[in-house]
Amino acid sequence: MAWLVTKYFATAAVVVLVSELARRTGRLGAFVGALPLVSLLALVWLHLENQPQQKIADLAWYTFWYVVPTLPMFLVFPALLPRIGFWPALGTCVVVTIVSFGLFALVVRRFGIELL
Repeated sequence: MAWLVTKYFATAAVVVLVSELARRTGRLGAFVGALPLVSLLALVWLHLENQPQQKIADLAWYTFWYVVPTLPMFLVFPALLPRIGFWPALGTCVVVTIVSFGLFALVVRRFGIELL
């Protein structure tokens, strides 16, 4: 149980760090937020829990492919925010991400990469 609490605390600390940095300076918050800290933590947690190397490698492999269709969200959100407000812009970005992911999964399937 202590291990689980440690994992939650360390992972939550990353989110708090990013939000606090963003409060002070958007660029630094964005820079730290763009670092793959959550993915790196997940890789470390799997390794420390003695998971097979293939499982750890699969996490890195699929994380790469799942990041690509999320990128349009980061362009759409700042464009929509001043026009329609925070919550509608965020909701629209969720839809954009889902659609982007579906289309991306169809495209990469032609190259033998199964994301769904």
